[in-house]
Amino acid sequence: MNLMKTALMATTLLVSLTINAQEATIRKNLAERVPQLPAIDEITKSPMPGLFEIRVNGSEIYYTDAKGDFLVNGSLIDTRQRRNLTEERVEKLTAINFDALPLKDAFTTVNGNGKRKMVVFEDPNCGYCKRFEQDLQKVKDVTVHLFLYPILGADSVEKSKNIWCAKDKAKSWQDWMLREKVPASASCDTSAVARNVELGRKYKITGTPTLIFADGSRIPGAINADQIEQHLAERKN
Repeated sequence: MNLMKTALMATTLLVSLTINAQEATIRKNLAERVPQLPAIDEITKSPMPGLFEIRVNGSEIYYTDAKGDFLVNGSLIDTRQRRNLTEERVEKLTAINFDALPLKDAFTTVNGNGKRKMVVFEDPNCGYCKRFEQDLQKVKDVTVHLFLYPILGADSVEKSKNIWCAKDKAKSWQDWMLREKVPASASCDTSAVARNVELGRKYKITGTPTLIFADGSRIPGAINADQIEQHLAERKN
């Protein structure tokens, strides 16, 4: 039994040393040959034999061989299960802890019983956001926490501040997004708007709308009512 245990430990150590050597080779060769590649965060074996996953900038995925002789920028597809493994991996890497989001810096709208929950980051001057808001009205039984995320310029910041300072934030928002009624000038503590921009940068939210569901998954871009329903049904805590 002791001999078997010793052999197993030796095998494990050998595998670990081999993996470490391969990682060192990949890092060295890619740094020398592809200097424009951002610093590598992590190297792991991919589900495809002989292929390694390279992770950079937190959630960007590349693939390479054990020597770093080739670099692949694209999706790895499992044809047997018909799954986009790269997409699933990025989704996992970019997931957000829904319960940790600072909802005090958002305002809330409830449709129906509100039993389903989602978060949305939106800019008041975003045309896609306005289209999204039209579709969102058709989704029943949902609570939406909306973070004003003015990234399209000074006018977006001004409108966001006026909406945040309105007596009824949700009404002011919907009046503008659905009915083109410009938010009335208002003043109050608008530090929440600035915090939202920092929060979005932290989570690398680069466009609006960005949707976040209760399981932490996110969808960048406008989707229609049927797609919202599908994601709410599939992505529960």
